[in-house]
Amino acid sequence: MALDGIFLNQIKSELQDAISARVEKVHQPSREELVIHLRSKSGAKKLLLSIRGNSPRIHFTEHAPENPAKPPMFCMLMRKHLVNSQLCSIRQTGLDRILYLDFDATNEIGDRVKLTLSIEIMAKYSNIILFDENNRIIDALKRVDLSQSQVRQILPGFPYIAPPEQCKLNICEHSTDNIISQIKLLESKTLSSAVLNTLQGASPLTCRELCGEHAELHVDEVSEKGFEALSNNLDLLREIVTNGSGIPFMLKDKDKKPFDFSFMEIKQYGSKYTPEVKTSFSELLDEFYFECDRIERTRQKGHDLVKLLESAVSRTSKKLDLRRAELKNCADREKLRISAELINANLYRLEKGALFYDLENYYDNNNIMRIKADPSKSPSANAQKYFKDYRKAKTAEQLLVGFIAEGEQELAYLETVADSLDRASTQAEIDEIRNELAISGFVRNRTKVNSKTIKTLPPMEYRTSDGFRVLVGRNNIQNDRLSLKTAAKNDMWLHTQKIPGSHVIIVSDNREISDDAIVEAAEIAAYHSKARFAKLVPVDYTPVKNLKKPQGAPPGKVIYHVYYSVNVTPEKIKVDEKEVK
Repeated sequence: MALDGIFLNQIKSELQDAISARVEKVHQPSREELVIHLRSKSGAKKLLLSIRGNSPRIHFTEHAPENPAKPPMFCMLMRKHLVNSQLCSIRQTGLDRILYLDFDATNEIGDRVKLTLSIEIMAKYSNIILFDENNRIIDALKRVDLSQSQVRQILPGFPYIAPPEQCKLNICEHSTDNIISQIKLLESKTLSSAVLNTLQGASPLTCRELCGEHAELHVDEVSEKGFEALSNNLDLLREIVTNGSGIPFMLKDKDKKPFDFSFMEIKQYGSKYTPEVKTSFSELLDEFYFECDRIERTRQKGHDLVKLLESAVSRTSKKLDLRRAELKNCADREKLRISAELINANLYRLEKGALFYDLENYYDNNNIMRIKADPSKSPSANAQKYFKDYRKAKTAEQLLVGFIAEGEQELAYLETVADSLDRASTQAEIDEIRNELAISGFVRNRTKVNSKTIKTLPPMEYRTSDGFRVLVGRNNIQNDRLSLKTAAKNDMWLHTQKIPGSHVIIVSDNREISDDAIVEAAEIAAYHSKARFAKLVPVDYTPVKNLKKPQGAPPGKVIYHVYYSVNVTPEKIKVDEKEVK
């Protein structure tokens, strides 16, 4: 569901707790996000404002995105104007998808001024704009000039003009009868579309919910009973908006992934999805958008690495295909040797100038074998050419087998790096992967950095229900360090079977590792792999003492011959519960 004006109204009520809070810090994790750190008598809170095209929103967050090493210019400007200011009010005009955050601040010469930060939640046109008490724009996260809009320019020094209002009815300002009468005028539309075109601040999901089983009927087909049901739902909606009594309602699919959300119970999907009620709207939005935002943010920060890996995988795959085709051609080398031997055995009866020789093949019951010949060469020279081609094919086969093995190993390594990058959630993890690729020779002309100054990330840590520590590598270099240096010989090592993923270690602490601990650690290993969304994932496990590192193998590559396997289903909720933070 898109965050509509009515949902934003419920968020506004929740944000009132931050009134009188002071701004401690301002961060800009990405070009479309702003995080304002607020502190009041009740404690500290982080307010996230996002204008991402697929997830514009505002709410308190527990998952503030990682900040860049160097703050952007807009962030510096926000710090200049807002740090140490006090949030004095939060406003919404009607049920428009715009919130205005008013701050009491101090300017450069110490005078008290009123500043307003507006967040406009309008899909790809979303924006965050700071303007003063004279409605003069100080700056905006997205500047809009004449080339982008002839109607509304958003530039420093320009007057702030709110987006034009839609000609829709506010449920708090109009009676239910008035709204119903307006809906009835749209006879050619379905009932849900008519409600959408009439009611301010309502999303398609909300409109379908209000219409119930009559949603897809045309207005002129709806009975009086249907309009009566719609009237009752509109009365309930008015009560929710007026009293701020909405519930943070979420639907999840069978894989426990968030599917949709609303400020009221969603009934239109029947029993297809599992309902959950959260403690707050901020918690609802935090959970709903966290995973998809994490993936998108990682792709943006590691975009160059993603392109590099895609290019390297494509190049290696093409090279492998060519070498496999060459190897296939070398399979006929024995025919070259036999042709040479048969010519040599029959030199006494062969003459120069023939286009081919028909000779008895004593390797095949003396069946006649036709051998092509170069008429410009003598029979002896033709035999020598076949011997030369045979030796060339034999040498090529020996080399190609090695090249193909190297190519397959390189392709497998690149897949493990791509998997690590796909699961990376912070800039530090991306930087470690970048450093790994540089060490492996895939990134050229990297800046030389003193290895002592590089802060090494620790492995992720979990704890099983019976108290065993579980360590998980974040990338291939950390996998090597964890499995070959950190782990003790009697610790247990786990990895998804023939699937790229992290190395996982159960720390035994000189205790016998339980079967339950192995199963739980296997679920963690499956979740931190390329198969994290699969239904059933095979995971190998073996004591660390059985691991060996092949000479010249790439980072993260180990071999083992003695092992057991267990099939598990990775579940994010179960894994998150075991994480040590």
